[in-house]
Amino acid sequence: MKLDVIKLDGDKAGDIELDEALFGLEPRADILHRVVRWQRNKAQAGTHKVKTRSEVSYSTKKIYRQKGTGGARHGSRKAPIFRKGGIYKGPTPRSHAHDLTKKFRALGLRHALSAKAKAGELVVIENAEAEGKTAALAKQVANLGWKRALVIDGASVNEGFLNASRNIEGLDILPTMGANVYDILKRDTLVITKAGIEALEARLK
Repeated sequence: MKLDVIKLDGDKAGDIELDEALFGLEPRADILHRVVRWQRNKAQAGTHKVKTRSEVSYSTKKIYRQKGTGGARHGSRKAPIFRKGGIYKGPTPRSHAHDLTKKFRALGLRHALSAKAKAGELVVIENAEAEGKTAALAKQVANLGWKRALVIDGASVNEGFLNASRNIEGLDILPTMGANVYDILKRDTLVITKAGIEALEARLK
């Protein structure tokens, strides 16, 4: 498939032939869902913690005599049935991550790129270079109509563009190796540089 290449000022800079294996697939929601779920679970901290009966701070004195009260034979106020007692089978620190093969993760990225291309939300720019001036870049972004955009550059990100984009709401930039399904689907517009296209084709072939 062929797509126009533009500059940051909106002028046309030729066109580019996109690989059908990366940008021409029929997007599958089940594949995208599995990869996004893998990403989010892996990112989850898992630091939730409750105190068990061995960890709560309470007196160890027997709360009342064993016999003659007509009540249950309790020995500890730390029991889970009491207020401020220990929690039974509550959450403890653990990893929420699960395995997903490299081939499947790469397939998910191909489907995410194809989904953006099919929806008409893919833009190819000649390069992502700026002089580090936020106001100038913000004006260019507004003129291009990018409200929530992700820019994917080549192997490294231009320092000036990165500095200029830091204070622009809704604009994020990643190197090719940082490209992932969740960030691509979360944004309304996917912007890729020509160097980013070449690097993605090399990475996913």
